[in-house]
Amino acid sequence: MFENFDAVVLARAQFAFTMSFHIIFPAFSIGLASYLAVLEALWLWTKREVYINLFNYWLKIFAIAFGMGVVSGIVMSYQFGTNWSAFSDKTGPVLGPLMAYEVLTAFFLEAGFLGVMLFGLERVGHKLHFVATLMVAIGTLISAFWILSANSWMQTPAGYAINADGQFVATDWLKLIFNPSFPYRLVHMVLAAYLTTALVVGAVGAFHLMRDSHKSGPRVMFSMAMWMATIVAPLQIFAGDQHGINTLEHQPAKVMAMEGHYQSHPEGAPLILFGLPDQDAAVVRYALQIPKLSSLILKHALDAPLAGLDTVPRENWPPVPVTFWSFRIMVGIGFLMLGLGLFSLWTRWRGTLFSSRLLHGYALVMGPAGFVAVLAGWVTTETGRQPFTVFGLLRTTDSVSPLAAPAVGSSLIAFIIVYFAVFIAGAVYILRLMKQPPHHGEQGPRGDTPARAAGITPAPAAIASRRFN
Repeated sequence: MFENFDAVVLARAQFAFTMSFHIIFPAFSIGLASYLAVLEALWLWTKREVYINLFNYWLKIFAIAFGMGVVSGIVMSYQFGTNWSAFSDKTGPVLGPLMAYEVLTAFFLEAGFLGVMLFGLERVGHKLHFVATLMVAIGTLISAFWILSANSWMQTPAGYAINADGQFVATDWLKLIFNPSFPYRLVHMVLAAYLTTALVVGAVGAFHLMRDSHKSGPRVMFSMAMWMATIVAPLQIFAGDQHGINTLEHQPAKVMAMEGHYQSHPEGAPLILFGLPDQDAAVVRYALQIPKLSSLILKHALDAPLAGLDTVPRENWPPVPVTFWSFRIMVGIGFLMLGLGLFSLWTRWRGTLFSSRLLHGYALVMGPAGFVAVLAGWVTTETGRQPFTVFGLLRTTDSVSPLAAPAVGSSLIAFIIVYFAVFIAGAVYILRLMKQPPHHGEQGPRGDTPARAAGITPAPAAIASRRFN
C-alpha cells in the first residue's frame, strides 16, 4: 500500500499528526492550571462561593485535558526511538538530559500534587490545597520551560560540540539551555496558552450568558476571560514581533519563507498580505502587498534591505507555501483576539458586557481559535526549520530510522484510527461538561462542594430529602 511513498515523508507526517493532537492539551492545561490557582486564591481571599463553584467546574475539565495530554505525550517519546533513531543517537547527549530534567522537576511536581488538587479539597486544609493547586500550575510552566528549551536548541543550537562519533555533546549547559531563541519562544508559548484558555473560558461563559445573562458563574468567568484577552493579546503581538526579529537574526531562511520573499529587496521589502507561493517558479503569484512595510516591521526602517531566498542554496529552502500560510493564520487570529479584547473593553465601559449579544457571539466563535493559532504557530516553527532537524547541522533525511515506507505507513494508519476514536470521545465529553452551566454547590471530581470544603455538615433531614427526592 505504501511501497511508492517516501519513508521520510511518512515519518514526518506521523510526527506532525501526533504532535498536532498533543500540543493542544498542554496549551490548554498550562493556562487552565493557572486559572484554577487564581480562582482558588480569590475564593480564599473573598470567601465568595462563585469562585469555588467555578474552581470545581473547571477542575473536572482540567483533569480530562491533563490526562489526555499525558497519554498523547508518551506516544511522542516512543516515536523518537522508532522513526527517528538516527536523530536520537546524534542528539541524545543533549536532548536526553533536557527531557530527564522535565520529568524530574515538572512531571514529578505535577504528579505529586495532582491527586491532592483533584480529590483533596475536603481532606486537607484550604491553604494546603491551594499550595497543591499552585504547585500543579507551576509544574506546567516548568514543563513548558524544559520542552521549549529542547525545541529551541534544535532551532538555534548553542553550547555544544560534535564528538568523534558525530554526536552533539554539551560544552556549556547554560548556553545550551538558554539558547538564543529560547526566551522568546517561552514567552510566546506561555502567552499563547493563557490566551487559548481565556478564549475557551470566554466562549463557555458567552454560551451560558446567551441563555441567561443573570447567572453569576458565567458572568464572572466571562469577565475574567475578557480581561485576559484585553491585557494579554497586545502583549502577545509585541512578543511575536520580538520573536520575529530574533528569528530573522538566527534563522533568516524561515523569515523569508514566512514573508514569501523569494527575491532580495535591497531598498525595502514589501509586506505580502496574501498570495499563492509557487515554490518551483520562486514567486508569489497574485500577491497583495504593501510596499516596504516588511522592512519597517522587521528592521524598523522603510528602506532597510532584506535578503530573499535567492541568497540561500535551493536545497536548504523551507517549504514556503505551508510556512507562508500557517504564519498568516496565526497572525490573523492574533489580531482577532486583540479585537475581541478591545470590543469587550468598550462594552464593559458602556455597561453592556453581559448583555451584548454581538460580543457573546464573537466570543463564542473565537472559542477554538486559540488552538488553531497554536497549531498554526507550531507548523510555522517546524516547517520553517526544514530541511533540518537541528538547524544548519543535521538534515531531516539523515535523522530517520532505517525503516521501509510500509512499516511507517502502517503505524501512521493505526495512530489515526486510535487517536480519532479516543480523542474525539474525550473532546465530546469535555463539551458535554461545558454545556452545563456552573451552579450553586458545584461538585468537584469527587463530589466536593463548597459546604463540604468549608466543613459544613448538612442536617439529617436535608440528607434524607436529597436521597429520596
